[in-house]
Amino acid sequence: MSAMIDEGNSGFTLTRGSTGFFVPGDGPLPQSDLRVFRTALYAAARAAEGQVGEIEVQEYPRTFHTASVIDRTGESVILCHAHHPWIAFAHERRNWYAEEFLPPPLWASTFTEAGLTVLSSERLATPLSALDTSMLTKDEWRHIRTYGITTLGGTLFNAWD
Repeated sequence: MSAMIDEGNSGFTLTRGSTGFFVPGDGPLPQSDLRVFRTALYAAARAAEGQVGEIEVQEYPRTFHTASVIDRTGESVILCHAHHPWIAFAHERRNWYAEEFLPPPLWASTFTEAGLTVLSSERLATPLSALDTSMLTKDEWRHIRTYGITTLGGTLFNAWD
């Protein structure tokens, strides 16, 4: 069952598809259900008494979908991992992120209620050395090192060229 993740770092494993990088011979990566994300997004907009902004569906090399909710306080950027049901919040739209994540707004619970996992800004700032990375491949580690990625958020929400 999915939940809002904002506690300690134990128990988070970077599984196949976490980085978005794969070798074709290993078969396709899992896919997040875009319909679930869209439904939760519209529920979030209603809860925020706002409206849904632009939705950008993931395209290579990005590993995530991007959307926003616009309410009286401004625009909240929402990231949805393309391969796992992980949600994050950011200041602005970008092709990759390192540590530029925001705490989830109060209405983020609509994503949790839809079965998605909301990741806190603290969790996303977790160093890779504090996580279970044993399932990452040699090629994934090569990309992580090449791009200088050091955090969970940078690993999940990226655009490997």
